[in-house]
Amino acid sequence: MQPYDFWQEFLPPQTHDPHAPLATAYPATLADGRQLLLPIRTVDEGGLASLIINQASFSVCDTLAEDLAKRLAVANPDIVVGLPTLGLTLAAGVARALGHARFVPLGNSRKFWYEDALSMPMNSVTTPDQDKRLFIDPRMLPLMTGKRVALVDDVISSGRSIIAGLSLLEKCGIRPVAVGAAMLQTMKHRALLEDFEPGLAANIHACFSTPFLQRGEGGKWHEKPGV
Repeated sequence: MQPYDFWQEFLPPQTHDPHAPLATAYPATLADGRQLLLPIRTVDEGGLASLIINQASFSVCDTLAEDLAKRLAVANPDIVVGLPTLGLTLAAGVARALGHARFVPLGNSRKFWYEDALSMPMNSVTTPDQDKRLFIDPRMLPLMTGKRVALVDDVISSGRSIIAGLSLLEKCGIRPVAVGAAMLQTMKHRALLEDFEPGLAANIHACFSTPFLQRGEGGKWHEKPGV
């Protein structure tokens, strides 16, 4: 596959065996069995399945948003809050799938009317060397105050971005009723989330999860247990 061919369509159930030795792609699987091929990227002497949702086809974005919306619907959220940057694509789709007229985007760019007190430091696995801040537009606070809020990101990997979002909302006096993502990337986030709030890691809603991969015989990738 060419790099631009990934994330463009869901394949029928059991098209690929995720437990078989893998060459360049990991078949992430929805609850109904449909599979999405994700490119494997080398990192930390291993491999991670990658999802870049703003490069996905509209049909894949819609499928992921609808799947996550069904999972979040049990919490009956009034408003969806999205984390930047790629989480905004998913959060908008989730809000539409829930029948909402809008969502609240958080951002990394400080507009002149923003308040430094309503911000948090933030970094992620994909941008480890960038010191960023997470901001909320103070004009959006009335949309969330006293409401049932769902916090959405595209991928939860280290857990740092989600914790930044939760901490910023906590500054605003808001505790989300649900947290969701398209993908849980390995289990590395679990310890950090559990330290932040016991039970949080077990209550994350996600369309699918992907393991940490390691190279084996013939240079093929396979799952590394317990990571």
